[in-house]
Amino acid sequence: MTSGRDGPPADRLGLRGTPTPVVVLTAAVVVTALVAATVGLTVPASLPPDDPLPGFVRFGLAGTAFAVAQLARLRFRTAAGMVSITWGEAALIVCLYLAPAGWLPAAALLGTGTAWTAMSLLTDRRPALELVRITGSLTAATALAVAVTSALGRPLLAAPTPALALALTAGSVTYLVTTGWLGGATLALRHGVPIGPPLLAALRGKLLMFVGNVAVGLVVVTLLELDARWLLLLPPPLWLLQQTYRHRLRADQERRTWRAFAEATAALNQLDERGVASAAVSGALTLFGAELVDVDVARGDDRWWRYRADLGGQVRDREVDPPRRTEPAEHELVRSLTVGSVQVGELRVHFAPSAPPSARERDAVAAFGDALAAALHDAATHRELRLVTERSSYEAVHDQLTGLINRAAMLDQGDQALRRLALDHPVALLLLDINQFKEVNDTLGHAAGDQLLRLTANRLAAIARPGDLLGRLGGDEFALLLTAVPVIGDRAAPTAYALRQAREIAERLAAPTVVAGVRMSVEVSVGVVVADAGTADLTELLRRADIAMYQAKEGGGSVAAYDSTRDAASTDHLALLAELREALAADDQLVLALQPAVDLATGAPTGVEALIRWRHPRRGWLGPSDFIRPVENSEQLGAFTRYVLDKALAVAAGWAREGLDVPISVNLSARSLLDPRLPAEIGEALRRHQVPPRRLVLEITETVVMSELEIIDEVLATLRAMGVQLAVDDFGTGFSSLTFLTRIAVDELKVDRSFVVRMADSPEAAAIVRTTVGLAHELGLRVVAEGVETAEQRNALAELGCTAAQGYHFFKPMPADKIGAVLGSLRDTAQRNVFPLRADGAS
Repeated sequence: MTSGRDGPPADRLGLRGTPTPVVVLTAAVVVTALVAATVGLTVPASLPPDDPLPGFVRFGLAGTAFAVAQLARLRFRTAAGMVSITWGEAALIVCLYLAPAGWLPAAALLGTGTAWTAMSLLTDRRPALELVRITGSLTAATALAVAVTSALGRPLLAAPTPALALALTAGSVTYLVTTGWLGGATLALRHGVPIGPPLLAALRGKLLMFVGNVAVGLVVVTLLELDARWLLLLPPPLWLLQQTYRHRLRADQERRTWRAFAEATAALNQLDERGVASAAVSGALTLFGAELVDVDVARGDDRWWRYRADLGGQVRDREVDPPRRTEPAEHELVRSLTVGSVQVGELRVHFAPSAPPSARERDAVAAFGDALAAALHDAATHRELRLVTERSSYEAVHDQLTGLINRAAMLDQGDQALRRLALDHPVALLLLDINQFKEVNDTLGHAAGDQLLRLTANRLAAIARPGDLLGRLGGDEFALLLTAVPVIGDRAAPTAYALRQAREIAERLAAPTVVAGVRMSVEVSVGVVVADAGTADLTELLRRADIAMYQAKEGGGSVAAYDSTRDAASTDHLALLAELREALAADDQLVLALQPAVDLATGAPTGVEALIRWRHPRRGWLGPSDFIRPVENSEQLGAFTRYVLDKALAVAAGWAREGLDVPISVNLSARSLLDPRLPAEIGEALRRHQVPPRRLVLEITETVVMSELEIIDEVLATLRAMGVQLAVDDFGTGFSSLTFLTRIAVDELKVDRSFVVRMADSPEAAAIVRTTVGLAHELGLRVVAEGVETAEQRNALAELGCTAAQGYHFFKPMPADKIGAVLGSLRDTAQRNVFPLRADGAS
């Protein structure tokens, strides 16, 4: 058994390019073979005196037997090399019977050397070093096998006995293992692979033939002992046995090939070029038993990238020139990788020169190449799609002309930046407008206008500091958000700092430059607004900065700070906040309007929502929409929240004295949850009014749900630990509600009235209500439907399994002095599966 894999010969001897360990091993084996042959010939032969065959005839028969055994070889390709299996064991057994044991190494040297030289000249074209190694290996294996057999018995012209058969079998096993180990060691040293895989592959492929070889050898010896003429009957059975071996090897190789093909093509199912190409070269190396595999990938613009794998197992890649149309060598297969008419790459498989590819392997390479072409095309398509997506995502938030973020991104990222800062941390927004920009467009053309915008953007980007946010809002307007405003005791210091920055920017932008061949100075008007991060969002800051910018234009200067006295919209807000301060002190202007929620099955009260109203001495009755937004953006939010909670808990304490155990719900602003002192303040209020924490329900809005600030989660967790209940108001209107439920445990979900109103006409709204109810049941939460106005809505909610509801169909919001009687009546008259009557005047 021999291995015939070797690298492309650089010369006839095969020395150049051959690793030194291989040369050393070959030399050692050849020396061993020559010594064994020489010593064996010097050992006296013990032929019978009446032997009819002269000694040289027996030596010639032995040499011929060794040669024929090698010529009748079978070959199969493995991942580790091209393996040849022969009738060597049968020839060994026959020769041990025909000739003295000492002659056999020399006979093997002569016979195997002649056979492999002839095969090399006719088919393999092996280098001299390879022929010497194979001949030496077979001779050394023969010598070792002869020694083992001779130690167990004397087979020369001996009648077959069980003991002799055992000795011959032991010699055959020695021959098999020795040739297999020498072939595997050569492959391991030449290609840097472990010796185990090629050795096991060779032994597995030879096992059946080895058993047959031993049997054939013993049969031939038996026939020679009986009558040599019986040998004339052997050629047909031996031919059939050879065909059986060939069919079995081919079937095993086909099975392994298809399994490897399935694994190799499955590994191509990746979405990036590197993954596909790396899997291709590694898979093809194993699948085809190749020495080297190259996959060249076309990347566009005549750029090509090569991925290469050899028996060392390492995948290397580099940029290469486009492949040239050249005729492949006899031991190479080249497959152009095309999808339709588009070439995506090229596959090149290098086989051992001594084992060129067969027709089956050509078909397999073609099929693998088609699968690889499709995988590379899919990877390229995915890459282009990813680039288009990234480009679209980039363009969605960036200005194409200047590369700065656009208005939408400025608003989004600006609000995020404000939320990351402490509420009282000052920020400044600078809004810039290029003066006489229209004149530049009109006189020099739009290309010059675009050049001027890019120049301005580049100068602003060079001025901006880390942490600042710079964007182009459209036209010739730019915005710069300064978040690193110094925090010092003087309240006027942040504004002074922002004005200095604005003037410096205006001066640096005014430095002379050349636009469209015309030397000019870029003058800008800058509006400056300074505010605490928690008092306004970026939309409001932009509105104020825009007012300041026009103040700068009207005043003839380049920079102006926001003046609230010249802002009509802001003036009313400021006045309203001043009046709210008086209302909080008066104690008779801010009043509660209370709306109960009822159990849809029994009619019992399940809770009461506290809604605030303002009985303004001058403006009349004001609803929450008239004043809540300014309050939330002002410094009075904390006092306002404490006021409402105190009022609500006072009412709940009165219910307790009347024996009514009904929770009260209070809406909580998102900004209130940014105050770590809130839980302590609520706890103190609960103790003051002697209201159990479980009777207080805090309703948090979708703004809170969508927030991921740690302080909010900490405040809510503390409130939960105190025993206060939490409800999510307007559930279903935001995409992050479900995510919030995994972060903070709540007690109640309130279905937004917009879904309740549209249930009858909108399958989508009904589905949202149904899903919310189901989710609440799964999580063990209460669910309350808001804004129920008709009996049809009430019945639909009951059929969906909704437990409670509130709205004008049941009760309108009512004063605190009336709610107690209503709750008592509901409690006393509640019956199982009976709905409460509508409130008077409800529709």
